Amino acid sequence: MIDQGKHNVLGVQVSAVDYDSAVDQVMSAAREGRSLAVTALAVHGVMTGVQDKAHGARLNAFDLVTPDGQPVRWALNVLHGARLADRVYGPELTLRVLDASADEGLPVYMYGSTQETLDKLAEKLPQRFPGLKIAGMEPSKFRPAQPGEPEQIAARIKESGARVVMVGLGCPRQEVFVYGMRHLVDAPMLAVGAAFDYHAGGLKNPPPWMQKYALEWLWRLGLEPRRLWRRYILLNPNYLARLTAQKVRLWRAAPPPPATEPLKTFAV
Repeated sequence: MIDQGKHNVLGVQVSAVDYDSAVDQVMSAAREGRSLAVTALAVHGVMTGVQDKAHGARLNAFDLVTPDGQPVRWALNVLHGARLADRVYGPELTLRVLDASADEGLPVYMYGSTQETLDKLAEKLPQRFPGLKIAGMEPSKFRPAQPGEPEQIAARIKESGARVVMVGLGCPRQEVFVYGMRHLVDAPMLAVGAAFDYHAGGLKNPPPWMQKYALEWLWRLGLEPRRLWRRYILLNPNYLARLTAQKVRLWRAAPPPPATEPLKTFAV
């Protein structure tokens, strides 16, 4: 189990952890009924924090930020000597937390995506994890929250008996949602990215060799070129340039202090 704490990657504090440590932290919070804000960041997620300082401060308020992408893992190794052998990929972390939740009988709540995707998850996940208890599922409204709505969502989660909450709204909406809701929900909340779509069968995982050599972006770009071309073609070179500048100390990459202010509104 590896947990070397958080380290500065382009101003975003990323946790140098492995799967075992990440799952252990989530499950400890679930057993204790304790709030825990978790996300898994690839290059796009890190760069959202670089380009938007307010969002970077929100990310730095998270309790656990795993290196979802291989380039983020490489950054931890190159900049901080973390020697991580593998990333902590959001969809895989999702499966491991679901497996642990099923083993311990801790109910899970899923928030986000569409009703169609959630219906497929409701069918597939119990087949994969026979002991899994799904406390509730709620699709995204794809709009800003109305006054009092975050509290209503939190009340539904609490009434469901959920001990783990998974949020699939896409980056960066899901991180903003978790940050905005964390003080209302006494349970670990995981921003899991495209995990809902992958595990419902809506997206296909790239071959293992592409994941190993950080080519997942190319796979995703081939599947959704119109939506993702700006993310990968523009952000990836920017990330590498900034990483080099931080490594050779041409850029200090000072992390913004963790945000503490509650959000007045955010997407639900």
